[in-house]
Amino acid sequence: MIRVNDRITDFTLEVFQKDKISKTSLYKLSKDKWLIILFYPADFTFVCPTELEEAANYYSKFQAAGAEILSLSTDTVWVHKAWHDQSEAIKKVNYPMGADPNGKICQNFGTYLEDEGLSLRASFIINPEHKLKAYEMHDNDIGRSISEIFRKLQALQYAFAHKGEVCPVSWQPGEKTLKPGLKLVGKI
Repeated sequence: MIRVNDRITDFTLEVFQKDKISKTSLYKLSKDKWLIILFYPADFTFVCPTELEEAANYYSKFQAAGAEILSLSTDTVWVHKAWHDQSEAIKKVNYPMGADPNGKICQNFGTYLEDEGLSLRASFIINPEHKLKAYEMHDNDIGRSISEIFRKLQALQYAFAHKGEVCPVSWQPGEKTLKPGLKLVGKI
């Protein structure tokens, strides 16, 4: 399994986006930008559409922050299309919905549930250098907070751009940061 600060190996996959099916790669999706991968168990489920809809509502904020979102499950692109055509929540999704029907990408990221052929619910934040900077993974019975993922992205971007500074708990843009061994910096 990959760990924080590991460089992510490129992979190709099919995606459904804006009523089209195409092939792409991790490096193409993340060229000169941050990438958020939202692993989820399956289409036509209960918690998953709430998360993907919330991500759709935040998509323009992620794009404005220089980030792309990729949702990913072990469903095919055709199942993604059918779900998109049928679900009001998923019709809002304009970011790429990735297909991993053989589970190889999920296995590489450590999210694959072998007995079920599904992914755990997990979020990965990858920087423009293709390095994993943050992830969370948990049981499929609970949803994640897209607003918290966005906050983490902003903190990671700040630390990436301001070497030597770190962001304290619940940091938001414009708040004080820390220089280890020194003092708080930024707005008072």
